[in-house]
Amino acid sequence: MSFELPSLPYANDALAPYMSAETLDFHHGKHHQTYVTNLNNLLKDNELQGASLEEIVVKSSKDTSMAGIFNNAGQHWNHILFWQCMKPNGGGSIPSELEARLNSDFGSVDQFKEAFIQAGTTQFGSGWCWLSVSNGKLVVTKTANAANPLIENMKPILGCDVWEHSYYIDYKNRRPEYLNNFVEKLINWEYVESLLD
Repeated sequence: MSFELPSLPYANDALAPYMSAETLDFHHGKHHQTYVTNLNNLLKDNELQGASLEEIVVKSSKDTSMAGIFNNAGQHWNHILFWQCMKPNGGGSIPSELEARLNSDFGSVDQFKEAFIQAGTTQFGSGWCWLSVSNGKLVVTKTANAANPLIENMKPILGCDVWEHSYYIDYKNRRPEYLNNFVEKLINWEYVESLLD
């Protein structure tokens, strides 16, 4: 079984002006496709061939000889979540169950947003910031490169890509502005809530 690039759940220009069609052409059509192609090539004759993407991410993360597989599998998994976590006219009001959980675990929705944006802003170099379920509690974390909370036995429900290819065409070096627009204008909160349980 080989992996395939999933179609975007919206048109390439649907997230403008906060994420341009040009960014999505490069990010989805070139970068994500490259991770998929590389992963399929690396899995040929490998013991992990035929495993689920989640299994490949977790198992390859524990074996330094599989660094290439881990990097491409991790980025494939991360991007599948990333595309689903956005929608046209996103942001705005948060569904009641998720809002209650954010208030309970962070003190307020605003405190969650601040922690999430801070995690993404302070991730040195390439990586991701996350909202995950860990032992029944919502937590914000950040990871370098292709890593994600799956390898720490957490369940990611929201991820934001802070690799430069995710924002440089639209924002140049203004990563905090990109993150703020992601949170306030792009997040598909209904999808995030659907991953809670």
